[in-house]
Amino acid sequence: MTVLEAIQKSTEFLAKKGVDSPRLQTELLLAHLLKMPRMKLYLNFERALAPSEVDVLRELIKRRSQREPLQHITGSTSFCGYEIAVNRNVLVPRPETELLAELGWQFLLASSKPGEDGSTPNSQLSTALDFCTGSGCIAISLAAKCPDAKIVATDISADALALAEENAARNNVAERIEFAQGDGFAALKEGWGERPREPVLAGNQNGSPGVSPRQFDLIISNPPYIPTAEIATLQPEVLDFDPHGALDGGADGLDFYRLLASQAMAFLKPGGKVMVEFGDGQAEAITNIFETEKWIVEAVKEDYSQRARILIAGK
Repeated sequence: MTVLEAIQKSTEFLAKKGVDSPRLQTELLLAHLLKMPRMKLYLNFERALAPSEVDVLRELIKRRSQREPLQHITGSTSFCGYEIAVNRNVLVPRPETELLAELGWQFLLASSKPGEDGSTPNSQLSTALDFCTGSGCIAISLAAKCPDAKIVATDISADALALAEENAARNNVAERIEFAQGDGFAALKEGWGERPREPVLAGNQNGSPGVSPRQFDLIISNPPYIPTAEIATLQPEVLDFDPHGALDGGADGLDFYRLLASQAMAFLKPGGKVMVEFGDGQAEAITNIFETEKWIVEAVKEDYSQRARILIAGK
């Protein structure tokens, strides 16, 4: 069987199984198998596949026909040019989230305050909190693009954080990202991390009365935002393979935005920003949630398909 014949037969099979873009999916799997760029397949149409290669390709195509995500089969995906490993413990990063990461690193770079010699004192380094980090894709992008920034990444899932740490190491930024496990802002618990603590009035919003919270220039998040009842209607690639805890945003999908709007201000430096991604049709409701909590909503950005996708707010 030649490369072209394998592409044609596999494409037909995936199409019958209802897989979107079956030709593209086939070519990406074959390129992964043959360890070559996808476009190089077109220069090798007449190449005969070895029997062992045909057997492996059949297995890969079978897995994709059962709606296992392409990224799970290949083991990784590209996010902002960085290789990010994925598995069932994390969401597969979406292209729209690259825009969120880009807005984040642009803000951090603008927030840096270099000294007269061009260096940035530690006290003036930009800081960011990646809330619900998942695979770590946003935190890794921020760390890679902003070499002078300090990044903290939190998640409730220990399995997700383990993979995020692996991804940070893979992209050579592990030493510049602090990972913390916990439910919401409880991940930033008293005594965690190396930072000065000063007594403040009891009853602050970080869940540790009498202790000042760590503060950041940027709090950035792509939190769960699917309404609970809608999860069962999602495509099999999402429903059967993505962790539901990373999808479920509560009855109306807005639980995490209420949490961020009500608690994040205590963790934000003066002049800092909150940037959050949200789902289709949620812009107005999320804007109202933040404005009710006395935030100044500065912008609602559209994604690459001109859909409202990212909210930016400040104190």
